[in-house]
Amino acid sequence: MLTPLRFLASLLIFVCVSSLMSAAECSARALRPTSETSSTGFGVYVAQTRQLIQSQRLFHSAYPSQELDWNAPSESRPIVPGGKAILLIHGLGDSPWSFVDIASDLVADGYVVRTLLLAGHGTKPADMIGVRLEEWQQVVREHVALLHQEFSDVYLGGFSTGANLALEYAMNDPDVRGLVLFSPAFRSDQSLDWMTPFLARFKTWIFSPDSSRPQQSLVRYYNVPTNGFAQFYRSSVAVRRLIENKDFDRPVVMVLAEHDSVVDVRYVRELFDRRFPHRASRLIWYGRDLPLSSGSSRILTRTDYIPEHRISRFSHMGILFSQENPLYGTSGTERFCWNGQSDEETVRCEAGARVWYSDWGYREPRKIHARLTFNPYFDWQSKIIREVLEASLP
Repeated sequence: MLTPLRFLASLLIFVCVSSLMSAAECSARALRPTSETSSTGFGVYVAQTRQLIQSQRLFHSAYPSQELDWNAPSESRPIVPGGKAILLIHGLGDSPWSFVDIASDLVADGYVVRTLLLAGHGTKPADMIGVRLEEWQQVVREHVALLHQEFSDVYLGGFSTGANLALEYAMNDPDVRGLVLFSPAFRSDQSLDWMTPFLARFKTWIFSPDSSRPQQSLVRYYNVPTNGFAQFYRSSVAVRRLIENKDFDRPVVMVLAEHDSVVDVRYVRELFDRRFPHRASRLIWYGRDLPLSSGSSRILTRTDYIPEHRISRFSHMGILFSQENPLYGTSGTERFCWNGQSDEETVRCEAGARVWYSDWGYREPRKIHARLTFNPYFDWQSKIIREVLEASLP
């Protein structure tokens, strides 16, 4: 999921000054996989989606084949499959590569892991203009149906918006055995997010694409059209309508960072206590200890201030990746310097200055903060996920 801290203020500005989209913007529509591609089998879906990415993507490196692999849906199988499979759903502006480390651990535990690509993603940000939540919901339904045809034990996982889609689907499918939800965006921390479906009719971009900020990386979008935020908001409404009135009675792992700049994490934590009653379920909370609650024995807390790693706070996305990740790890090649700090600090960060790591917008005197893109507790987190999912098996 992708949204800057100043999202709320920008909404107010654009409601006042927004103008109608240009003819070019109105006509911009992405080609994207149709329902037929996934219903004919996962292999066909992957092949056709790769062709789509190849034809539409704005490639950002000298190795387009590698970029294609990172952004395309995929399947990974253990040496000895055991009838267990999980579908992982990425977040707004992200790609299947979000799960590269998590998928590796799940495969080692005997799971067949599949990822999908949500419409409008993996190519260029403008391709999200005109995308609808219903397209994302449909592709999830189709791929879960394919898994049910092939495997006895089916699980779902998702990050941010993908977590919304995973839970919304699983609420009405009792044959899904359990869930793994990373930074579930059931409710945004922006109080005016409800305005985005209206705003999308008048303003194509909250932050118009220009050279002052990056638009896209090897594996994700830095900027998305207003419609992307609108569809995220609709996904959060859809899942809240279900979970606010009905328990999810199967094992679930939720992973939250206290200082997440996207998600209303206290709402999600309260919802975990109230609507996810399975005794094996666990909420991993990266931050400080909060007041005890009725379900506190199922909440596992680790501090998100780790000075030996120069970590001031955990971020929305950092929970997904190991320290050894080649792009996002401690020695990774991709550094998120556009992190809500001054232009001077951003330039110094991009020039390779020594940095600390945080969520979006966090600042301290005499420190440069890049976005935290790795999780020092990744191995421990994987152990908890394995234990919870195993509790769902007969």
